[in-house]
Amino acid sequence: MLKRDELPPCPVEATLILMGDRWKLLIVRDLLTGTKRFSELKRSLTGVSQKVLTQHLRIMEESGLVHREIYAEVPPRVEYSLTELGRDLKPIHDAMWRFGEEYKEKLVQDSE
Repeated sequence: MLKRDELPPCPVEATLILMGDRWKLLIVRDLLTGTKRFSELKRSLTGVSQKVLTQHLRIMEESGLVHREIYAEVPPRVEYSLTELGRDLKPIHDAMWRFGEEYKEKLVQDSE
């Protein structure tokens, strides 16, 4: 997890450091609906490579946003979920969803 003195003084910039990436935002979107396995996330995130998804999940785990649960099975099963801190991103996700819907609607109205 990042230390307080490693973050910029501006809260918006701090949030961008944690979430300012397309894949991280979409991982949060998917995990807001519940726990997912790696393969479910990979399938949902069209265009993401396995390497990039793995990197982002590790970074989000280190940042305290995602929890990774490893089950001692053969083959091993790994599940990802949002931590309480990660679930605190829901209002941001919801605001972005609303903005996107309104923006798309406005584009349709303007093109008529």
